[in-house]
Amino acid sequence: MTVSVQDSFGSSGHSYDFVVDALVEKGYIIVDDFLSAELTQALRYEVNDLNRRGINRAGVGRGGELQVNNDIRSDKTHWLDGQTDAQRRLLAQCDALRDEVNRHLFMGLHDYEAHFAVYEPGSFYQKHLDAFKGRSNRVLTNVIYLNNQWQDDWGGELAVYDEADKLIERVLPKGGRAIFFLSERFPHEVLKTTKQRLSIAGWYRINSNTGSYVDPAR
Repeated sequence: MTVSVQDSFGSSGHSYDFVVDALVEKGYIIVDDFLSAELTQALRYEVNDLNRRGINRAGVGRGGELQVNNDIRSDKTHWLDGQTDAQRRLLAQCDALRDEVNRHLFMGLHDYEAHFAVYEPGSFYQKHLDAFKGRSNRVLTNVIYLNNQWQDDWGGELAVYDEADKLIERVLPKGGRAIFFLSERFPHEVLKTTKQRLSIAGWYRINSNTGSYVDPAR
């Protein structure tokens, strides 16, 4: 299911009801033009600058169990910290969606964390789940694409599978496009890319701190 923000916002310009409806009906939605062309460009310039200065290879696992495994994923990542204007605008937009989802679905989404992801030619990320049932605080995943253009034969699609492991979507990383999906329900992978692929991967989380347990650091 793919929609356009311009078509769905109407004159108000700030309703995410169509995302809420899709999460209820299908558990995922692809949104074209989720980011404006200007904000997409600003974030693209930022991640390109970070990449020129050097960012780290992504790891597998969290906290003290984080390890680099080139057989599983070969992208590079840099966590967003909200220290630039472009990041603050992105985070505000994602937070507005969090409020809308909580208001209608009572999901208890507590916060949002995200990182830039750079896939150099030949890079990929094998099929995985972002959360395992009852064992993660990540509830809703989103991926936002930053490339200026993308051709069909460049690879790098996000392949999304249902719970029976059937392919249901191949999402082309078109700039400004976003996908949102329930983290526990949809295995997914980034297919090998032949061109540099730029994106933001983010997670809406619940607060699972308790008196004896603290959420692991990202």
